[in-house]
Amino acid sequence: MEVIGKIKIIGDVQTFGSNGFRKRELVVTTDEQYPQMIMIEFVQDKTDLLNNYSVGQDVKVSINLRGREWINPQGEAKYFNSIQGWRIENIGQAAAPSNLPPVDQFQPASNVSNEEPDDLPF
Repeated sequence: MEVIGKIKIIGDVQTFGSNGFRKRELVVTTDEQYPQMIMIEFVQDKTDLLNNYSVGQDVKVSINLRGREWINPQGEAKYFNSIQGWRIENIGQAAAPSNLPPVDQFQPASNVSNEEPDDLPF
């Protein structure tokens, strides 16, 4: 599944417990009639994926929905959901490749004539 929108918040990396579990939260605002602010968690090594992004960028985030059960002290089952991101892509205006010359530097082909017959088989 994917969420597409603009980055609203990029949280700091949070570390929990003695095992060093890491989590980082991202909030993306969708571009719909009724915009939604979706909080997405990145965990462990995926927290580093957010290092090259900033607030305001348009992104596409690949996500997994996670659900878990918890039995409270009274013996009642409670259920929790989370959205975990595993990939993020910038979908804003892509910069032109820097290894190509500007368009105005291309020269028209001089050996093409409009008087030649079109002998292409299609």
